[in-house]
Amino acid sequence: MISVLRIGHRIERDKRVTTHVALVARAFGADVIYVDKRDTRLENTIKSVCERFGGDFEIYTGVDWKKTIKGWEGISVHLTMYGELLSDALNKINTRNNILIVVGSEKVPPELYELADFNVAIGNQPHSEIAALALFLDRYTKGYWERKRFNGRIEIVPTVRGKKVINHG
Repeated sequence: MISVLRIGHRIERDKRVTTHVALVARAFGADVIYVDKRDTRLENTIKSVCERFGGDFEIYTGVDWKKTIKGWEGISVHLTMYGELLSDALNKINTRNNILIVVGSEKVPPELYELADFNVAIGNQPHSEIAALALFLDRYTKGYWERKRFNGRIEIVPTVRGKKVINHG
């Protein structure tokens, strides 16, 4: 099971960024996202995408991030620009475990670095948590997401040119 925990969500300021974190989590193979602030609008947006495009992805908002990490049965991986190199960390992470991937916003609490099992540097320059999550999930799943089927009402079929959309009703 692949889960994502978004901490530091600021409802008015981060609504698009957190939505994109959730969309990337869903599209790149995660099963669930937890968000630390209660945001029913975000929940409804993601549930609407799942209803139309399919998949079993779940979203929960208003979770206590510390309790989530401390109670996690599996490994926790904090994506940051500080920490060990992605390629080195991936060699140590057992892909059979439940994994909780933690992405923050502007600045994460220092305690997170102690609570996470792994602090993984996705590059060592300032970057987007959206890009960091996509890169990590791609490498962690070895590209599995690319061939995943969602079985939704709307299906986008890969084509060389143009758009091929199938509406299954």
